[in-house]
Amino acid sequence: MIEKKESRLRRSRATRVRIALQRVNRLTVNRTNQHIYASVVSADGGKVLVSASTVEPEVRKELASVKGKGGNASAAKLVGTRLAQKARAAGIETVAFDRAGYRFHGRVKALAEAAREAGLKF
Repeated sequence: MIEKKESRLRRSRATRVRIALQRVNRLTVNRTNQHIYASVVSADGGKVLVSASTVEPEVRKELASVKGKGGNASAAKLVGTRLAQKARAAGIETVAFDRAGYRFHGRVKALAEAAREAGLKF
């Protein structure tokens, strides 16, 4: 029987191959029960260009008064907006969205929509 994590990683491989053929930077998402992480990875070489997460001190300050801290959709929106601002400052306009096998729902969707609203195109 395939475990949950293995099947998620299997789903993510096809997406990564398709994005690699496009030769475009990818916005990748990783979520845990308590936090959400997002980064823009370069198309050539796989280096992290910019990243944002709920463990950054600035984000922690904004989430200090909120119940649940980093494991909810409002925190994901904050991370998505922050990542888009950092990417635009670094000169990155367009990316391919790599949801890493997670369903486009809840926190992943909130992060993607916030990044789009902040000016990132994908």
